[in-house]
Amino acid sequence: MINNVAIEEIYVSTDVEADGPIPGPHSMLSFASAAYTADKRLIATFSANLATLEGAAPHPVQAAWWETQPEAWAACRKDLQDPAAALVAYVEWVEALPGKPVFVAMPAGFDFTYMFWYMMRFAGRCPFSWSALDIKTLAFAMTGLPYRKCIKPRFPKHWFDDHPHTHVALDDAIEQGALFCNMLADLRASQAAREATVADRDASGQNAADEPSN
Repeated sequence: MINNVAIEEIYVSTDVEADGPIPGPHSMLSFASAAYTADKRLIATFSANLATLEGAAPHPVQAAWWETQPEAWAACRKDLQDPAAALVAYVEWVEALPGKPVFVAMPAGFDFTYMFWYMMRFAGRCPFSWSALDIKTLAFAMTGLPYRKCIKPRFPKHWFDDHPHTHVALDDAIEQGALFCNMLADLRASQAAREATVADRDASGQNAADEPSN
């Protein structure tokens, strides 16, 4: 808070498409972010297809997977941008959002690794600091499922909106952001219900201890 005014968090759902498991030896081919408010208003998007890194090469496993996704591959290989220009523009875009940016991804371990590396390499700073919110971990906390079983087919159906998952970065960032906002709404509703239950107990005197019992 600044001057007693809360700064709203902006949830920056981000998807990365790459040609290998780690940045440096491999390249980020495309990335996109969809910035959401907590009440699921999509306020801005950013996407870019990137030229590959000098000296990098596709990983054989990832290259084989891309051969099964010709439409997504074509989408991420058009209108290529220099990574330096794209990442500087992206960092400035995040910093201009009307709130405190929170990086959101699934799995955050993959997407944030790529984004952090590219931002530090080409822009020299990361507006998210070191932090990334992982949707899989949030689902683990909310559902009680074993962590390894926290996969989308096991999530409650009402968490999903009718958005496509195409392996095109912007499509997937929008889909993922809506999913997160639906989960956040459920989480806050359950928290409010617990607080109301506690308040009702206190109001009824069940927890009162002002007078010693006889």
